Amino acid sequence: MEHRELKKLVQLMNDNSLIELEIEREGERVHLRKADPAGAQAAAAHAAQAALSAVPMAAVAPSAAPAAEPEAAAAVDPALKEIRSPMVGTFYRRPAPDQEPYVDVGSSVDEEMVVCIVEAMKVNNEIKAELDGDIVELLVEDGQPVEFDQPLFRVRT
Repeated sequence: MEHRELKKLVQLMNDNSLIELEIEREGERVHLRKADPAGAQAAAAHAAQAALSAVPMAAVAPSAAPAAEPEAAAAVDPALKEIRSPMVGTFYRRPAPDQEPYVDVGSSVDEEMVVCIVEAMKVNNEIKAELDGDIVELLVEDGQPVEFDQPLFRVRT
């Protein structure tokens, strides 16, 4: 999606007092959301900027996690890494309500292991660990909404 198209989408949001807008076209998806009324234009501009460098089908939204958080965890223990949400959606720890969670604190994971589901637009997206290690902290509650790039788990590698 071109920069001028993104600017039109941001203007559409502003003109119609929209807080959130999601467009999918030809395998490319853009998700814009205003963080708060005071910083809405800054958030939309941030989302538009991020969308320009996004790969097709990637959800784009400003990160809700403070930038210093990953560095703080790494400063305490450099072996701690985070599994982050690749999209905006709803976090689920288990494949179905009557089944066991994919992982718990203490679970060992490998790169290809599914650790949770993020449901977006009625599609359950399996999230893989993408690293080897042990889960040391769950950062999100089951059924909680998550933002793009929000930390979900901490893993000791």
